[in-house]
Amino acid sequence: MAMSSWIELFPLLASIKDEALCRDLSNIKVMTFSRGDFLFREGDDCRGYVLVISGSICVHKIDSEGREILLYRVEGGQNCMLTTTCLMGHQPYPAEAVVEKDVQLVLLPPALFERLLITSDAFRVQAMASIGQRICDMMLLIGNVAFGRINARVADILLRRDEDETGTVNCTHQVLASELGTAREVVSRMLKNFESDGMVALSRGEIRILNRKQLHLLADSLSV
Repeated sequence: MAMSSWIELFPLLASIKDEALCRDLSNIKVMTFSRGDFLFREGDDCRGYVLVISGSICVHKIDSEGREILLYRVEGGQNCMLTTTCLMGHQPYPAEAVVEKDVQLVLLPPALFERLLITSDAFRVQAMASIGQRICDMMLLIGNVAFGRINARVADILLRRDEDETGTVNCTHQVLASELGTAREVVSRMLKNFESDGMVALSRGEIRILNRKQLHLLADSLSV
């Protein structure tokens, strides 16, 4: 993919007039990663500012017992907030990133990222706004993990994963547990309860939604 193609997804970069910066941006190569590839692991040095062109990346935090929680996703047209904070603070990654859907991305070298922060007010404002939005998202996640009832949270994630209303959610109980920050056994037990109540039907790697209205009633209780 040519620079003139991917740059259109990031208007702030497209608006830059500095010839030296434009030349350096044009020399950046598009990188491709496949589902399941690790982009970085906890403790790795930050190699650059990640801008995702297409596909999606999941950023996870894993504890000493191997339990994991999904912090956020990065999709086409977005940047990875952790690369921003790690570059600015000169810190290693505090989490890991795994490709969820085959990804194309560009990696702006640290020196180029710093030049953009210094020379482009718009880029700097956008970088800060991105950090702010992700922090708000993670505060909501923390609140849900700490205070949200698990039945309401499971109902909510099923509805969000079936946003096209196909009636089918294709994922494992472990994937749902990771996104919810809880144990797989807890999710499996709750889904079994949902099945007993006629809200879902379970099969290997698939959850069919049978009573969307009841799931919505449960999910809506999160905001009460």
